[in-house]
Amino acid sequence: MTSLILFLSFFVMLLIGVPIGIALGSASLVAIIYIPFLKPDLYALGLVSGINSFTLIAVVLFTLAGNVMSKGGISKRLIAVADTLFGRAPGDLGTVTIMACLFFAAISGTGSATVAAVGLAMIPALVKRGYDRAYAGAMVASAGGLGVMIPPSVVMIVYAVAAGVSVTALFMAGILPGLVIALTLMTYNYFYRKQATQASMTELRPAPTWKEIFHVLNEAKLALIMPVVILGGIYGGIVTPTESSAVAVVYALVVSCLVYRELPFKALPKIMLESAMLVSAVLVIIGASVAFGRIIALEKIPTELAQFVLSITENKYLVLVAILVLLLIIGTFLETLASIVILTPVLLPVLTKLQVDLVHFGIVMIVALAIGFVTPPLGANLFMAAQVGEIPFERIARRILPWVCVLIGALLIITFVPGISLFLPTLFLGYG
Repeated sequence: MTSLILFLSFFVMLLIGVPIGIALGSASLVAIIYIPFLKPDLYALGLVSGINSFTLIAVVLFTLAGNVMSKGGISKRLIAVADTLFGRAPGDLGTVTIMACLFFAAISGTGSATVAAVGLAMIPALVKRGYDRAYAGAMVASAGGLGVMIPPSVVMIVYAVAAGVSVTALFMAGILPGLVIALTLMTYNYFYRKQATQASMTELRPAPTWKEIFHVLNEAKLALIMPVVILGGIYGGIVTPTESSAVAVVYALVVSCLVYRELPFKALPKIMLESAMLVSAVLVIIGASVAFGRIIALEKIPTELAQFVLSITENKYLVLVAILVLLLIIGTFLETLASIVILTPVLLPVLTKLQVDLVHFGIVMIVALAIGFVTPPLGANLFMAAQVGEIPFERIARRILPWVCVLIGALLIITFVPGISLFLPTLFLGYG
């Protein structure tokens, strides 16, 4: 009965137009009041603990860094480089956008931060190039999921701890699947743009000269060094991914304010306020989802669903398909880290019995749950893209369905071709 009250009240509030974060929190509070042995304090504790995370600081600081990069000329120069080098590739600026998300994912390690940093710069540029604003926002939201699929990824670390596998192996295992997903998204965008414009955009632009390439690379040299500084610090063991977000802010401020001088110091308070407003809405959703998730866990919904799925058949491939369905459903309602912590201990015994490689499954699990970033009603990436792109959530939610189908197609490829995930760990670490 509690589960019925929880989900019914949640969907009713969504139907009457209550914001997602408020709907999640309110539904959780209603369910808590209904359960006699629980107190409303649990809701407050869930809300606070959901956002009281050192990891979430990275979302805040990378959002600020993205805003500074957008206003201070760094993103503009990076986009110029990407546009010059890849602008004639199939899908024109859409390809550039997805490539930008891929590169920024290797800096941020989080989905929301990737969406914020790239979306602030690319969504307006895409609209100017003739893209529909809601389509552009859906594209950035989908590609932003690469933030947890490309190392360094906090989600990968959590899974590695829960499953008892090597973090290094998992990091390496995520590289090729991330590239597969990026290529799949670029392919869909190419066919969409070709149909929309009735011509390939490569036919409308001349090839860049070596002089033009050298010019944009020289103009953007400090911007191009930024990923090297941040990733070098992470892989060199100097800073954590969260600490690197602070490095990103400082670097962006120095380059924007003191080198490029396109960002006056008096504009910083406004940029900080804008960044705080962007992040606050997402943090409300994350905090409310923790309280929501605790009730779901208390009702043993994930455990019962997992047991039901695994009781249907012991065929390895059918079980994997059933688990994918389970993960896609759970990812729609639960925050990714909470889903991994809840489901991994439940699924590990069966996966071990069926001889499914746990590093490979970790990538599959992360990709499947990451699709929840762009799946209403939670859809943190979708909500962030709507915020930074100034797009009504209803419009962007309608345009996300084809992208979700594309992501599911890429997920199936990664699931049933384990070599994609295991090639690099085997080659460099002798894994397996």
